[in-house]
This record gives sequence, structure tokens and C-alpha cells, in this order.
Amino acid sequence: MNDLQNKQLSYTAQIIRSNWVNPSPYALPYLEALEQLNSIDDNYYADTAESVVIYFLANAQTWRGDTARLVKAHLKSLVK
Repeated sequence: MNDLQNKQLSYTAQIIRSNWVNPSPYALPYLEALEQLNSIDDNYYADTAESVVIYFLANAQTWRGDTARLVKAHLKSLVK
């Protein structure tokens, strides 16, 4: 997991799925979109990957723990 910088967003989504047992229904559409993205430069239909990440983070506040902190920090670094 330390090598997220070199992985696709879909890989990050797999980590989220495997760690977040009961995802927030508000975050779920954005998690599903993340599963379809390769990089922060991609688009998901009319949305940019950047907006998908931002909305996921806004709706993933109930996801907690060490993995959540690491993944959220990685996603935040992508949209800075």
C-alpha cells in the first residue's frame, strides 16, 4: 500500500472496497466511479477524475482507521 503513487485509481478503489465493510451510501457512487478510472487525468462520463475524488472524500468521512487515513491522504495529494 506504500506504493499507491504508481497505481491506478481503480487499484485504490479495490483497497477501499476490501477495507470499508459497509460504505456510506453517499460515497458509494463515487467509489464505483473510482473503480473505472486509471489516473487523475481521466474522465468518468462528464465528470473529471479530480471531481470524483473530491466528492468521494467529502462523502467518506465515516470510513476510519489506518488504511482509511493512508488512502485519503493519497487521494488528497492527487487533487492538490
